[in-house]
Amino acid sequence: MCADRDGLPKCCVDSEKSPNGCRRIEPTTRPSSPAQGALKICLWRKTTLRPALWQTLPMPLLALTGGIAAGKSTISRMLQEHGALIVDADAIVREVQAPGSPVLDEIAEEFGREMIDADGALDRAALGTRVFGDAEALGRLNAIVHPAVQRRAMERINDALASGPDTVVIYDIPLLLDRRESDPWSLVVVAEAPAEVRTRRLVTERGLSEADAAARVASQISDEQRRTIADVIIDTTGTMADTQRQVDELWERVSVKV
Repeated sequence: MCADRDGLPKCCVDSEKSPNGCRRIEPTTRPSSPAQGALKICLWRKTTLRPALWQTLPMPLLALTGGIAAGKSTISRMLQEHGALIVDADAIVREVQAPGSPVLDEIAEEFGREMIDADGALDRAALGTRVFGDAEALGRLNAIVHPAVQRRAMERINDALASGPDTVVIYDIPLLLDRRESDPWSLVVVAEAPAEVRTRRLVTERGLSEADAAARVASQISDEQRRTIADVIIDTTGTMADTQRQVDELWERVSVKV
């Protein structure tokens, strides 16, 4: 099915270059279902550098994203229980900011030694307070952290892709919309819940005040923006069983290679 994402046509066309400067990635043939036979997939992507392994994928590579308290971690856990390999961007962030790491040294140099606690670890609360609501400071922090996270994530994804043709790889990343929209995902999955539900979860499950919770939700991109990149939306507003049913349906789809 032809569809546009960020103005980039996803279907196969005759010419090698599109008018907006994208390049063509050669079509790959992936098995679909016995009834459908093979499925031809051809993508247009921006001409940013990507590892060759990501250009022709023998198995599904999914991106899972969503706002704070939208249920992304729950969906990730359910997919892992089905057998997916999870590459967790949040976990990688913690790895690259570990005590003694170059990233942590850069953070301390940029924002002050008070960002480091008595044990030599990052004081996440202090750093969060420092950059929250300050777009310029957040941009400086992202310029330090994101390149290291991206390099480590590529290593993990490449290792996962090499594990076998039946593997389903999930990249669990909260900031997909503004960081990695041009990667060749088989599907982009968005966890979604209304702002008031997410605010309530932050208050009851994480102990934030109502004002702090609402501010954190409001500071993120909107559901409408996330929907512009979504191939699949999983609504986590209902019961856990409702979410599980949607995840099961997604797994049935991707386990036959999308």
